[in-house]
Amino acid sequence: MTDDAQPTSETDDAALEVAISAKSAPADRESSGPFDEAEANPVRPYIDLGGIKILPREGLNLRLEVEEQTKRIVAVGLDYADSTLQVQPFAAPRTSGLWGETREQIRQQVKQQGGRVEEREGPLGPELLAEVPVMGGAEGAGKRLARFVGVDGPRWFLRGVIGGAATTDVEAAAAVEDLYRSIVVVRGGSPMPPRDLIPLRMPATPGTA
Repeated sequence: MTDDAQPTSETDDAALEVAISAKSAPADRESSGPFDEAEANPVRPYIDLGGIKILPREGLNLRLEVEEQTKRIVAVGLDYADSTLQVQPFAAPRTSGLWGETREQIRQQVKQQGGRVEEREGPLGPELLAEVPVMGGAEGAGKRLARFVGVDGPRWFLRGVIGGAATTDVEAAAAVEDLYRSIVVVRGGSPMPPRDLIPLRMPATPGTA
């Protein structure tokens, strides 16, 4: 029995590694987004932020999140439908995905912070619903709900963090998911190590919906 147990364990480990590195994306990603630059409609009036392009829409406010020390833009924040959506585009391998590995890292981080996290199947594929402790001012400590979503595309990975109404309200969730799926990722042709943030920049012409 002992001789048979070891190969089974190794087989299970190998299967787990394959599952973690498999690409994760909606079956209709190429037609419904998030889009690769080659798949996007060239005549649509996108806001060009370098690594991603955002389609303006009524009620959408856009914020660029800047790292204080380096002054580089590290994320794009979108306020929409009484919710927030933070997105980051990363370089990824051509044949494998990053979302499986990234979910595990997020799960560990939330637990280390004393929060709770649950994996579930959402409209975009596997996602994490997390309850994260936060320090409130006069009200003391509280908890914040956040949805962590991700989609693996061709040579890129788009990570999203959803907060506000879209964590619990069905209509707000659908609106924010539609916003996320309208994003275009511009990977570019330059070699980049996997997991590196695809460079973001200020829009050439200011403007939000």
